[in-house]
Amino acid sequence: MRIGLFLNELGAPVDAMVDQAREAAETGFTAAWAGQRTGWDVLSALAVVGREVPGIDLGTAVLPTYPRHPLALAAQALTVQSAIGNRLTLGLGVAHRHIVEGQLGLSFDRPARHLREYLSVLGPLLRGETVSRQGETLTAVGSIEAPGARPPSLLVGALGPAMLRVAGELADGTVTVWAGPRTIAEYIVPALTRAAGPRTNPRVVANVLVCVTGDEPARRAEIADQFGAAAEIPYYRAILDREGHTGIADTALIGDETAVVREIRRLADAGATELIAIPVGTEAEQTRTRQFLLPLAT
Repeated sequence: MRIGLFLNELGAPVDAMVDQAREAAETGFTAAWAGQRTGWDVLSALAVVGREVPGIDLGTAVLPTYPRHPLALAAQALTVQSAIGNRLTLGLGVAHRHIVEGQLGLSFDRPARHLREYLSVLGPLLRGETVSRQGETLTAVGSIEAPGARPPSLLVGALGPAMLRVAGELADGTVTVWAGPRTIAEYIVPALTRAAGPRTNPRVVANVLVCVTGDEPARRAEIADQFGAAAEIPYYRAILDREGHTGIADTALIGDETAVVREIRRLADAGATELIAIPVGTEAEQTRTRQFLLPLAT
């Protein structure tokens, strides 16, 4: 299973993301990922990272579709592709109602319909095609000229059935979060492959918190304190319930080397094709975790 590292952009300058990516590349990791949260614009930051750090693939996990028009996002993504030598994976998601309506003041009505129309435009634009669409949720007319920029691999942060259908039909796979082996094997992979039809081997990229440690109870308590509120978000609550988890801390891969490698193998056996590892714990534990993961990152 291919394993990439998550770049932490919160509370740090862009140069810190560059340093994290450079360290990952120099130690042998071949992929690094970053999310769009409350800090830097993730695509702009990855353009800087990619120019400074050669030889490592970069991805967004994930970038919200709202409020970006697909013409604007296609131009931005292809610009990044050109700047970093075609090493980008574009992971997208619709975010959540409390963000789209509460922070942006936009409608979150039928998000799967929004995503289907969005990707129906974005995919052709990334391939250099001209679009002319007047849908229920958006209008898009035009094309993007991006000489030499290849279409990035397109992933969708899909957790619900309707979103997984869209991901299978219109993207190259999905990015999961808080999803364990049972959920991936029994729900995500079957739904994705059914929707993909004759296309084979959709990407299933699993976001996971990882800590190689001798103090598992303390690390799980810290995760519960830091991420516990996410369990109340409807999309996430549904995924946790499918796995039989009480909270976010239950999803983390925590323990000694034997325990962590066992859980990674369970994810791979379930159908996860790639891992985005988010090392947590003390600085020493995070270093230990990265060193342990590297030989597994094939």
